[in-house]
Amino acid sequence: MYRVCFVCTGNICRSPMAESVFRSHVAAAGLDGLVEVDSAGTGGWHEGDGADPRAVAVLEAAGYGQDHRARQFRSSWFDRLDLVIALDSGHLRDLRSLAPTPEAAAKVRLLRSYDPAAADAHGSGGPDVPDPYYGPFDGFEECLALVEAASPGLLDAVRAAVKEHTA
Repeated sequence: MYRVCFVCTGNICRSPMAESVFRSHVAAAGLDGLVEVDSAGTGGWHEGDGADPRAVAVLEAAGYGQDHRARQFRSSWFDRLDLVIALDSGHLRDLRSLAPTPEAAAKVRLLRSYDPAAADAHGSGGPDVPDPYYGPFDGFEECLALVEAASPGLLDAVRAAVKEHTA
């Protein structure tokens, strides 16, 4: 089993949205028996809570299912995870500093690095998926659009890794 974990700050907005979208892509690609997808937060403020209702509404309107409970990322998880996807540069930095080894730190990647349109950070709003929590509803729609844009590239990378993993 190849394991992917999406990480944002509180695990109630961006990372559960990314988890739902990517899980859908994994299933559509016929990889759901080979790839496990989950999410967590760098902090534990919302542990046990469901996803933000605005995130749920945007996901449901776009046809994505979700059943989420927030949890905090733990350093010990690096041993069982193959890929840790940070939703912004602050998460990337925090996760890499939390990694117990250089090999574990190498498992951490920024989500938008899988979006070819994000290669020009100046033209696309930067490498981060902005935090919609304190903003208006359309921030959640923007978050979904950025996650969806990065998902095909991430799926290609995971598909290649799974093929290598099972070879």
